[in-house]
Amino acid sequence: MSGFVSFVGSGPGDPDLLTLKAVDRLKRADAVLYDDLSSGPILSYARAGADLVGVGKRAGRPSPRQHHVSRLLVEYAQGGGRIVRLKSGDGGLFGRLEEELIALRSAGIAFEIVPGVASPFAAAAAAGIPLTRRLTARRVQFVTGHDASGHLPPDLDLDALADPGACTVIFMGKRTFPALAEALIARGLPPETPAMLAEAVGTPEASRLRTTVAALAARLAGEIGAKPALIFYGALAEGEGLP
Repeated sequence: MSGFVSFVGSGPGDPDLLTLKAVDRLKRADAVLYDDLSSGPILSYARAGADLVGVGKRAGRPSPRQHHVSRLLVEYAQGGGRIVRLKSGDGGLFGRLEEELIALRSAGIAFEIVPGVASPFAAAAAAGIPLTRRLTARRVQFVTGHDASGHLPPDLDLDALADPGACTVIFMGKRTFPALAEALIARGLPPETPAMLAEAVGTPEASRLRTTVAALAARLAGEIGAKPALIFYGALAEGEGLP
């Protein structure tokens, strides 16, 4: 008899941001297949004796291919028991969740989805800012900064992304932001539009830089570093939270 899979959003890395439901599923799991950003102290909630299998993907590093991760998840579930697929942030937000759901459905394996705290919300909270602003920013848009080849996606809606009245959050965009910023400024986005770089959100190495779109593009045209990051720009509120 096949097992049961819980897709668990682990939040951005801070174990204090795990939901009660996430902790419960970790404590009862027979196996945990975890993303790179879901490792460390979060795995301390897994029960003793559970198989812990790293399947995370990080840009610029050797990583398992998605079809291998999906196949491994199916194989573990077919062995029976409770399986947790631990995904960083919220698995439904640029988390390759759909591919794994399709694999489980094709194999006739039951599952549930446990949402997690998405990294943009954690980063904004740490910076002491809201993502929406009454009468100023009534729209939030999330976008990936690269496609499967690692380049800037060619089908981005640049007109929407050049709206200075929206709060825009870019995932995985450090390498491609200089090119994106050039395209957005050409579409009319003011170079002095406020921007924020949030790195290693929810970890002890977290850092934030408040700057402008043009200045951030110039900075990222040089050394970008290895930390995972989010880029915010647009109608950002002033303020800064705890360090």
